[in-house]
Amino acid sequence: MPAPTLIEHQVTLQSQIPANLNDPVTLPVREYDGTKPNQARKPVLMLHGRSSPALAVFDLAPVPGGSATRYSWAQELADDGYDVFLMDLQGSGRSPRPRMDDPCNANPAQQQALVPNPLQAPCPPPPPYPNQLGNSESEWAELDAVVKFIMRLPGRKKPIRFIGYSLGAAIMGPYALQHPDNVESLLLLAPIFPPKGRWSDKPDDPFGRPSEAQTLPLSKPALTWGFPMFVGTKTGFGTGLDGNPALREPGIVDVVWKACMDNDPLGSKWGPEVAPGQYEGILRYRNTYWWGWNNQTVPHENPAGIRVLGERVPVLIIYGEQDRTANSPATFPDPIRFSVPALYAAVKGPQKLMFCLAGGGHSLMWELTARTVHHMSKQWFKNGKVEGLTSGSYFRDPDGELIPLP
Repeated sequence: MPAPTLIEHQVTLQSQIPANLNDPVTLPVREYDGTKPNQARKPVLMLHGRSSPALAVFDLAPVPGGSATRYSWAQELADDGYDVFLMDLQGSGRSPRPRMDDPCNANPAQQQALVPNPLQAPCPPPPPYPNQLGNSESEWAELDAVVKFIMRLPGRKKPIRFIGYSLGAAIMGPYALQHPDNVESLLLLAPIFPPKGRWSDKPDDPFGRPSEAQTLPLSKPALTWGFPMFVGTKTGFGTGLDGNPALREPGIVDVVWKACMDNDPLGSKWGPEVAPGQYEGILRYRNTYWWGWNNQTVPHENPAGIRVLGERVPVLIIYGEQDRTANSPATFPDPIRFSVPALYAAVKGPQKLMFCLAGGGHSLMWELTARTVHHMSKQWFKNGKVEGLTSGSYFRDPDGELIPLP
């Protein structure tokens, strides 16, 4: 069987991020074209979450021992005949990071991690750019630019299968609600969903900017929130992983961290020096203001009265039993209380399916459970079913048995 064709694309658009508003920017998009001879192209678009870049999340390969692609969801799908695209939003991975090269623009509460490299001491407040980097509108615009780029490629005019990881669900989900004709199906892995999250108070525009949104002078659509960038250390990254440690191979944290650093030429030179001229690196990721993904918007209908999610666009949800990121304690305040089961309940259409994987954490794609995720996604995209099921919610125990959830 021939290997999938690897193509590196460049998608250019006018930025809608206030920090570089209307500037031309280029988003790198990786493609693995696994289309077989005499077979129609079946495009899949994969979107990362808040902190980890797309290539580390979806294309972690090769890892020594076992199948070289066992942690590359993208290549596994391409091997099965799909035409797979991976994108990074601005502020993540290989895409532009406006205002993020200045370490003083990092979250003030995290700046100690940048001492003594690149800072000698935390910066006095306020940050040079005292605003969040982007917002839902800017990220929907970037997703839309990539979707339209894919659909303009020869033979790829059909709707696209979406895969959104973690906070990627809060971007792809509202986009599918607004542009259902562009989306064939929606697969959400460990999705972030705030049941009472922010949303527009405009009855005629449920996805419009909330009225409490603050703006910069000159009517630039920025939202004041103090800083554009979060930062994290390798130690914090490793200790922050949840789920059963037995489901993680020895050394996998090192492999993932290296993949993250390979996607950030500047951040990889910050942090402690571990050898002459070599640094541990700092994970840099965007701080963005999101809205439009909650109990009010998910049941949205199209003008014909058809439920978008679960009817016009079938939905598959997969999450880990021990995921403490996508499932917040009930004591957390709105809008930062998250619940995966609440998302399943909010999807009112009949074509919805959810699986909770035993022992899994938030980072299922870096666990041994990755094989199960890959298998389920192939079934879903091929047949609209997983293990013969088209709807319902199930717990998958360590032996692979499915137990209906209440």
